Amino acid sequence: MNIRVAITDDEPLAIELLADYVQKTPGLQLTEATTDVFKVLQLVQQGAVDLVLLDVQMPQLTGIQFMQMAANKCSIILTTAYTDYALDGYEYNVEDYLLKPISYERFYRAIQKVKQRHEHITPNTTVPAHIFVKSEYRLVRIALSDIRYIEGLRDYIAIHTTTQKILSLESMTNMENILPPDRFIRIHRSYIIALEQVQYIEKGMVHINGQSLPVGNSYKEAFDRVVGKR
Repeated sequence: MNIRVAITDDEPLAIELLADYVQKTPGLQLTEATTDVFKVLQLVQQGAVDLVLLDVQMPQLTGIQFMQMAANKCSIILTTAYTDYALDGYEYNVEDYLLKPISYERFYRAIQKVKQRHEHITPNTTVPAHIFVKSEYRLVRIALSDIRYIEGLRDYIAIHTTTQKILSLESMTNMENILPPDRFIRIHRSYIIALEQVQYIEKGMVHINGQSLPVGNSYKEAFDRVVGKR
């Protein structure tokens, strides 16, 4: 099985070089190569990436902050022009630390370390306790147990929690992919609900904390199947 790789750096030329290295290396599959570090973080949250080639100094989110949020959900190889962050990187069990300019020979040796580790570990199936969602200019940490339901609006979504309402430009499809399917289900094109927050169901409406949410016709069969199993 190929190792799914994402690259994030604030320098397009650095991304282009690493993307070329990934594409010429057997056993690697390039999933994403972008300056948008938040996009890569979302892919990690979704379990869509096995390895991130991560720059340390980026304006939106540093590599250290990224590793804190990724919470060991993927392997990390740090890429940087500075030696100052080596100790910080190893504190988060990074696979390797590549100093720019990066030669293919050095890149290949780092990848062999990752391959050896992946051959001797079983997939991590631990369900996350929280997610990070971009709201305005920050990443907001939300505990899954606090989410009541998610409402899709025209240009953004509203995440209704036990304490607040958080607005985000995330899509409903992205949220479906991020949230564990045994705890959350989409019941309507405009609603994803937390099953543990449901108070009762009556006449095609789901009642959560005083709110009545409709079950759409195209979602009814799947919802009935899930409710019947509980």
